[in-house]
Amino acid sequence: MLTSASFVLLSFTTFWRCELLDGMEDRYSILIRFDTQDSTDKFYLHFNGRQFNSLEEEVCRVLFTVDVQFTGYSGSLEHTKPSPTSTTEQPSCPVCLERLDQDMGGILTTICNHSFHCSCISKWTDSSCPVCRYCQQQPEKSICFVCQTSENLWICVLCGFVGCGRYKGGHAIRHWKETQHCYSLELDTQRVWDYVGDNYVHRLIQSKTDGKLVELNSHCVHAYDGCGGCKCADSGVSEALLKSKVEAIVNEYNELLATQLENQKLYFDTLLEEVKEETEREISEAVKKAVAQKLQKLQAKLDRCIKEKKFLDDVSQYLVCNWAYIGFF
Repeated sequence: MLTSASFVLLSFTTFWRCELLDGMEDRYSILIRFDTQDSTDKFYLHFNGRQFNSLEEEVCRVLFTVDVQFTGYSGSLEHTKPSPTSTTEQPSCPVCLERLDQDMGGILTTICNHSFHCSCISKWTDSSCPVCRYCQQQPEKSICFVCQTSENLWICVLCGFVGCGRYKGGHAIRHWKETQHCYSLELDTQRVWDYVGDNYVHRLIQSKTDGKLVELNSHCVHAYDGCGGCKCADSGVSEALLKSKVEAIVNEYNELLATQLENQKLYFDTLLEEVKEETEREISEAVKKAVAQKLQKLQAKLDRCIKEKKFLDDVSQYLVCNWAYIGFF
């Protein structure tokens, strides 16, 4: 898939002619005229030796031309004769619904094998394909949420916490001890571990060789073709048994998930109660503190009033004594 930088480069070009290369299918030689030498150099550095997409091994070869000679044709380049009409119907562009004709200015094929006109796809601002919305992005690598390691990882089935195993930092089992989420999926083997029972919760795993479901720790070894004297020689019976086992495992998983979700609800209800109690306790302490400060201010004001009253009483008593002394004389 061409990036947005390549669209910028293509905007400086003019397609003159597109022909099959030596008569080989899906190989074309394209003559392109650039407006400036700088655009030409950028185009060469960007596309020369680059794969068209990851599905094919062919690479783009960019060459500089010194001279162009036309034989057997006289006329202008802008009015070249159209290519002969093919017996097969040409596909249409999903954006403008016009036929994908090479003479109309170039065709772009994405990594998901969808073709568009270059002028149509250049207006698409998203990095995904307009048809299937496929986006060529590297998947994010899983790492431990605590120590950032990428080895021996386990993911919690209930909340999605990713932690390392007990042979690394042991953050997965620490998460179980803190939250009581007892089921964890090993990312490498896709097996679910039960921390409470200290074992795997299922007995069927997917074989990495053929993709079939096989029993975990099974003693049935298909050493010979047809499985000889094994009980699973009858393919119909074996398929029925396998189907019944899968259904039983699905039901068991549903029950386990329902139980764990109920435990999860109780766990978070407990956390909410703790938060509620903590909030009420903080409010009560804040009210007590505010009341104490108010009482302290009132007590200080009362003490000040008592002191002033005592001073006024002394002054009044002094004035009464002086008045009596003056009246005596």
